[in-house]
Amino acid sequence: MSFKSLREYLAWLYYQYLLITGIYVLEPWEKSIFNSVLFSAIAMVIYTSYVFVPIHLYLALEFFSGIFGDQPKSTMALMN
Repeated sequence: MSFKSLREYLAWLYYQYLLITGIYVLEPWEKSIFNSVLFSAIAMVIYTSYVFVPIHLYLALEFFSGIFGDQPKSTMALMN
């Protein structure tokens, strides 16, 4: 893929973004505010997913492994 076609493809994607969100009718300062709010919300979702989803998956795995098998050893066996 050449640089020109990549640039044209990215321009086409940006144009699609403008059309889908409807911000092509906004003034430039309104576009920048909208994009700032949108991308900060996306960044917060990605960050919270990165921080909290692995913890919840680990706890769910621990919970279901306790129910369906892999029972923890008794404390008496650990003391001997």
